[in-house]
Amino acid sequence: MDQEKKDMAALSDWFMRFKRVLPWRENHSPYRVWVSEVMLQQTQVSVVIPYFERWMELFPTTQALAQSDLDAVIKAWEGLGYYSRARNLHAAAREIMTKHAGRFPSNKEDLLKIKGLGPYTAGAIMAFAYKQRAAAVDGNVRRVIARYDAIEENIDLAKVQKRIEARTHSLLPEIDPHHTMEGLIELGALVCERVPKCGKCPLSSGCKAFAKGFETQLPIRNKRQKTVSLHRLVWILFHEGHVLIRKEKKGKVMADLWHFPFFEMNKNIDLEQVSAELESLIGKVTYDQELDVIKHGFTRYQATLYPHIWQAKNRTDLPGHTWVSIDEISKLPFCSGHRSLSEIIASYL
Repeated sequence: MDQEKKDMAALSDWFMRFKRVLPWRENHSPYRVWVSEVMLQQTQVSVVIPYFERWMELFPTTQALAQSDLDAVIKAWEGLGYYSRARNLHAAAREIMTKHAGRFPSNKEDLLKIKGLGPYTAGAIMAFAYKQRAAAVDGNVRRVIARYDAIEENIDLAKVQKRIEARTHSLLPEIDPHHTMEGLIELGALVCERVPKCGKCPLSSGCKAFAKGFETQLPIRNKRQKTVSLHRLVWILFHEGHVLIRKEKKGKVMADLWHFPFFEMNKNIDLEQVSAELESLIGKVTYDQELDVIKHGFTRYQATLYPHIWQAKNRTDLPGHTWVSIDEISKLPFCSGHRSLSEIIASYL
């Protein structure tokens, strides 16, 4: 047995001994694999677990998801971020029901034709649900392969990623390839992390980066985008037990999510000027109080919310905005920072 086969056998054995107990591993149906993998993209496992369990209670099957209202789907996703994924799950479920009679295709080519279903997720369904010899290459796997092969190129380049996917596929054995594939993902998550724990790695004997002593220098990646700071004065407008909110437009980062209206601003707040602007929009208002500052991040932004409450003399309609009661607030999906604010508002009302 050559070194690579020994390493993959050792990896498979390591995975079967040390794999984490996770709810989506209890039943590797295509639907459960699909939902879990979409949730896990750029989100920690510990965060995903309660979301996944709640999702399966609400939408236990592809049919249940397809028949659900989009607002309910986004509400269930609330807090995970990247809300286009929830919209794509909903649209794809309907597509699977209409075009595939509710059954997931069992080949990668047809899976890739489904809305929002990319190469990684298609590979994961093939590997874990259908137990096929298929590569499912995420960031964890790229990091493992970059070190195992000592790849000194930028792994964010498309040509390098394609090569890593082919290399991953070549390492999968004919027998129980899904154990090795999931083992590569698990290894990247638990051992071959950004700071690798090489002493615990089943691949260390054949790892070229470890042999050369520069495992901490790999992988090579693009520099992260700088975080953009946003400062927003949130104006919370009440009238007789109702509050004014708005839904973000299609095509925007937070599309289909609700939020309280706000003004972009610097750190200096002139409440008299804000009150004047509100009156030009909605009519007579009276300033009430300031709430605690809330910070939240999304994509490459870090937003600081400065919430203030006003009372409106009349419930004036404002284009693009909606007056809702306290009961309605709890049922609507809000973006992260505004979700926290909505909970505070609910208690205020």
